[in-house]
Amino acid sequence: MSDIIWAALFAGFFGICLAGYLTSHPLKMSRYLLAAAFAFTMMLVVFFTRFPNSGLGWGIGLSFLAMLTGYMGMARKVLSREDDRPLPSLTRSAEDPGLGHTAVVYFTHGEPETFDPIGWINQFREFDEQKIPFVPFIARPFFIYALRKKYLQVGKSDHRSTHQKMIRSLEESFRQAGDTTTRFYLSFLDDNPRPDAAVIQALNDGASLIVVSEVFLTVSNHTAEGKEQIAGVLQGFPNIPARYTGPLHDSLTLQRMLLERANSNNSFADKSKIGVLLVGHGQPDQWDRQWPTETEQEISFRLEVLKHFEADGYKKDNLSLAWMEFKQPQPAEKIEQFLQNGVEELLYFPAAISADSIHSQYDIPELVHKAKVPEGFTMKNLGAWNDDPLAIQAIKEKIDAAIATF
Repeated sequence: MSDIIWAALFAGFFGICLAGYLTSHPLKMSRYLLAAAFAFTMMLVVFFTRFPNSGLGWGIGLSFLAMLTGYMGMARKVLSREDDRPLPSLTRSAEDPGLGHTAVVYFTHGEPETFDPIGWINQFREFDEQKIPFVPFIARPFFIYALRKKYLQVGKSDHRSTHQKMIRSLEESFRQAGDTTTRFYLSFLDDNPRPDAAVIQALNDGASLIVVSEVFLTVSNHTAEGKEQIAGVLQGFPNIPARYTGPLHDSLTLQRMLLERANSNNSFADKSKIGVLLVGHGQPDQWDRQWPTETEQEISFRLEVLKHFEADGYKKDNLSLAWMEFKQPQPAEKIEQFLQNGVEELLYFPAAISADSIHSQYDIPELVHKAKVPEGFTMKNLGAWNDDPLAIQAIKEKIDAAIATF
């Protein structure tokens, strides 16, 4: 009986270490891997040196159950982690009118610079609450492992640092226009600081007016979540006016930015030889029933962009849309169609991504390079919006319009 217990204990410990290895930070994963290897080795030693042949199958079955129990227990611990991003203390009273200046809360999606699965843990929780099938619970540690692998291959996400550049450029554009008083606060849905934390800081700094600059392409559950967080703070300050800029899907300036970037990056004077692919993010079909704006606006924005390309001399048959996830078609399918049209160079955009991220640095390029193309065929990733002067102008135009409503 003691041999059976030892085998089960080693198997359970192996399951715990396996889930820990799949989900841990890169600096800790080697510890879990070594511990898992030790537990698995000891389990095999017990099997093949202490078990009689007649009981080996039964012992393996019991150990498998123990391993699964350990794995699921560790997975549940990891996936039940709370988002513990801190909020600053609110030191201002509701009666305080402030110092008279406007605060712009720059609100965008956010992504940790180095591996941290909390964004996807929150997403899993949201999927479960809305009963949207995505990744089965038992497979979620492997999904997190795949996310970590992307970080390790890319090195780091440039999302945070790019948005830091963007908000500095945005502030500079206001200063150049003669505005010396408006203050700017960076915030992220899935990184620090949160939008409600940024609003608290703006209130503590004496803001009398607040504009939330929604640096997203579409209205979606993401923008709604940020509004909910911000509303939780502002409900205690009914005398502080607040405005939301709305996302950028209807910005003519942002549409023009994609065309100008393409024109500065193509290699052919003959635009009929160039294929242009605008890759959208995509959301589950179930979300379309609750948030139809996300898909509708993502499609309409990209179609308007393609009209600019066609008017500029690009061939209509070589202009198309694709999706990163949840929707069809995938990029490879469209690229192979371009090849049949005689396209000799591909320009592709992660069109819905505000700043370089794992999506634009890894996911979309990986999908693009699944296309079967001849050797020497050029495929250029023209990147997310990033710190492009026209992207900054598009964001400023939205803020100016919001300020004008006060």
